[in-house]
Amino acid sequence: VQLQASGGGVVQAGGSLRPSCAVSGRTLSYYIMAWFRQAPGKEREFVAGIRWSANIAKYSESVEGRFTISRDKPKNTVYLQMNNLKPEDAAVYYCAARMMAGSEEYAYWGQGTLVTVSS
Repeated sequence: VQLQASGGGVVQAGGSLRPSCAVSGRTLSYYIMAWFRQAPGKEREFVAGIRWSANIAKYSESVEGRFTISRDKPKNTVYLQMNNLKPEDAAVYYCAARMMAGSEEYAYWGQGTLVTVSS
């Protein structure tokens, strides 16, 4: 599975961005797609995940109600709609994938896209 993230950028606090992650190389029916982020000096953290086949999503508490993860099956693309951005949302955002069965570790990672939020 190959993942290509894009769509980061610079936005003012309260603004919105929608990074995307193009996926190739495998049928995704049995995969979970996710977004993680890592801010300078901090550990990487889970942001949101979605089951490709069932469109069931899960969010971290810090983004619940502001971010929405979605997938476009024909385009093999995963999106993260980020609204009401806060300075603490600034980070490099990574898309990742893992199979639903087996290990809960994410085996496949994209290269990351930078999100900067100015106050």
